[in-house]
Amino acid sequence: MDNSKMKITSVNPTTGNILKIYDELTSWDVSSKIEEAFKASKLWKSKAFSQRSALMMKAGQVLNTQKESLATLMAVEMGKPLKQGLAEVEKCMSVCKYYAEQAELLLANDVIKTEAQKSYVAFEPLGVVLAVMPWNFPLWQVFRFAAPTLMAGNVGLLKHASNVPGCALAISDIFREAGFPIGVFTTLLISNKQVQSVIENPMVSAITLTGSTVAGEAVASQAGRVLKKTVLELGGSDAYLVLEDADLDLAASACVDSRLINSGQSCIAAKRFIVVDTILEPFTEKFVALMKSKKTGDPLIEQNHVGPQARRDLRDQLHKQVLASVKQGASLILGGQTPPEDKSSFYPPTVLSNVKPGMTAFEEEIFGPVAAIVSATDENEAVRMANSSIYGLGSAIFSRDIERAENIASRLQAGSSFVNSLVFSDPRLPFGGIKNSGYGRELGSYGIKEFVNVKTVYIK
Repeated sequence: MDNSKMKITSVNPTTGNILKIYDELTSWDVSSKIEEAFKASKLWKSKAFSQRSALMMKAGQVLNTQKESLATLMAVEMGKPLKQGLAEVEKCMSVCKYYAEQAELLLANDVIKTEAQKSYVAFEPLGVVLAVMPWNFPLWQVFRFAAPTLMAGNVGLLKHASNVPGCALAISDIFREAGFPIGVFTTLLISNKQVQSVIENPMVSAITLTGSTVAGEAVASQAGRVLKKTVLELGGSDAYLVLEDADLDLAASACVDSRLINSGQSCIAAKRFIVVDTILEPFTEKFVALMKSKKTGDPLIEQNHVGPQARRDLRDQLHKQVLASVKQGASLILGGQTPPEDKSSFYPPTVLSNVKPGMTAFEEEIFGPVAAIVSATDENEAVRMANSSIYGLGSAIFSRDIERAENIASRLQAGSSFVNSLVFSDPRLPFGGIKNSGYGRELGSYGIKEFVNVKTVYIK
């Protein structure tokens, strides 16, 4: 067993300076924490919903008291604009409240009338659930997993992204301060290489991952070999369809807000803007003007809407995708230039037009503030192009004809379709994707039932 200490380094993407260096857990440390979680699961599942609820409500209160410091931590550790960080903390509070109030109802026995004296479906916790989480929403992604999972009677292990170790530890501190028993929620500061051994540990029952398609394939493969349940929320290349009868001011505003949220680093951010030819020019004019108006800079300055990319290598990869798209025939009409050489990871709001199927900006997930405008002759071609992607996370339609838009929503291959609104997640609604965007659902009544044993009870 390897007990040597490796390091995890947290770097400020605004300055390129090292924030802190952490010790990775050794193999022995990891095994001990898994065993601790396993023991805790035996007691936690026996707790009444009212007991779990009181602690989850307390977690929301702790989040509220630490709102400013948590938003600042996200800003310095992964570059999230301060205002968006505050909103993220508030969203975490909302998911704690929702499941604290609704979990008992959502998991109530489902009575089924049969020939038996009594028959029903019960929803029982699985035990220890491992969450492999990304850096882009370092609090929200974790709480949207943890709130339903813990309220269902499971316990959680967190393997967070290596560039947000401070956020990872802050989350476990929140649960501890709220009074959750030791082992009910545990942060594991480990490398990606150590994840497989956690998945294969017989005391771990299930795994959830939010991240890239490549990461999802690896985790699903590892979990499949040991027959463990997985939920995967992966990449996206969300298409926003703008039809000829759309309110262009509304559409342009929603499209820009979606493309630039979290400095463009969001799985459900709009990526491809498929616009009907007859309104292509006026939409593009409004869209570019709004993109140009968004200030890029230090995320700790409230007036700045776009912060740095979370890591320098991610910024460089984004720029390569832009250059590749231009070489393939796309037109660069805004941005697309890296700042003068320094240690930061900034990338400006960028717009590519004349983007066509086959080009990098159309086919790949563009994880940054880069918009791809695609023209379509009519709604049928727009739907075909939207569905031609390997991804299927979110989608949106902009039209004044609600019945028409709702019909188009039913034809789009995606986990969600929003009409006249940007796509977002809500604790009350299921969230997830199809195709290479993953499988399973988080949030809502469906999310809390992902990591339970759906048990039939039949009494003759």
